[in-house]
Amino acid sequence: MRSPKNTDKSVSPQIDPAQLLDPTQDRNDNDDKLGQDFLREIQENPENIKQLLEEFINISYRYEKDVKDAKALYEWLIETLPQAIWVYNYDGSFFYRNTRAIEISHIVELIQANPQDSLESTLEIECDKRIFLVQTSSFQNRLLITATDITSQKRQARLASMGQISAHLAHEIRNPIGSMSLLAATLQKSALQSQLPIIDELQKSIFRVERIIKATLLFSKGISANKQPLRICELQDELQAFVKSYSFSKDIAFHYAFADKVAYMDKDLILIALQNFLFNAIDAIEEGDNECGQVVLEGDITQGEVCFLIKDNGKPFDNPNILFEPFVTTKLKGNGLGLALSNHIIQAHSGRIELNAKDKEFRIYLPKVSV
Repeated sequence: MRSPKNTDKSVSPQIDPAQLLDPTQDRNDNDDKLGQDFLREIQENPENIKQLLEEFINISYRYEKDVKDAKALYEWLIETLPQAIWVYNYDGSFFYRNTRAIEISHIVELIQANPQDSLESTLEIECDKRIFLVQTSSFQNRLLITATDITSQKRQARLASMGQISAHLAHEIRNPIGSMSLLAATLQKSALQSQLPIIDELQKSIFRVERIIKATLLFSKGISANKQPLRICELQDELQAFVKSYSFSKDIAFHYAFADKVAYMDKDLILIALQNFLFNAIDAIEEGDNECGQVVLEGDITQGEVCFLIKDNGKPFDNPNILFEPFVTTKLKGNGLGLALSNHIIQAHSGRIELNAKDKEFRIYLPKVSV
């Protein structure tokens, strides 16, 4: 009498991922062969049926485990996808959804197509201030719905379009503004003493427009920092001169503290960045409730980094999350480019900006580049 073949039931077989993805691989062939061996053993050795049944059960358990492993693999793959996924049966009943779909489940209510419809469609839906590309398609008698967050792509496209328009307008405005600046300077030389304050305000307004034009063109063409040795204290004189050219009505005290230390940076770009923070502080004081304003500007090298501090006692931030968003502003003045441009300038220096919204305090850090 032949004894049945021995199989090692104590060790689980290693699962080949390729076999999970393709059930027609060698495992099926092996199982078919074992099944044939099982039938032959029953016919030739009926007394060994119990042991053969145990072997058959082990094969079934192993196959069940493989199926569960494959299912877990597929579900893991679906969970790693950035899209939200819903699957409906054609009778409208729910079949499956991933975690992302659960997080934005209310978006399904905004989809016009009925889950029972088999028509394929693609549409954009705005939900919770974000934009989703929603696609529906049919597969194996089920309806598949996916939603992909395209907010960032739409925003980049919008910014590119707005940048092109702004750059075109800036070029068109630059020439007449230049002529106005020359005429104002000429008029100042021959004006009466009583007319000088009016001309001064005119020049300040022209300065504001010129600054906006420069910021717009710089933002649209991109920023590259040309770092050179610079004494940090040299920035103070430039910023004080900018303040004299800026128009404001309240009594504002400016406190400057710039160290006499040398670091590598692009002077023109850093001045633009600091000037934007400075003017932003002045505008906040103008819109705030305090009769007297206070602005603190400091620059130093500490703990291996160049650090600038800008602080004011003006109007609190309406929404700190949009401070560096281009073309977005809650101020009465400005076009929303100032701080966005400053952020790009700091990034061009491989630096960072930290905000303490409660204390109205910005800290700008640049890498250690002292000489």
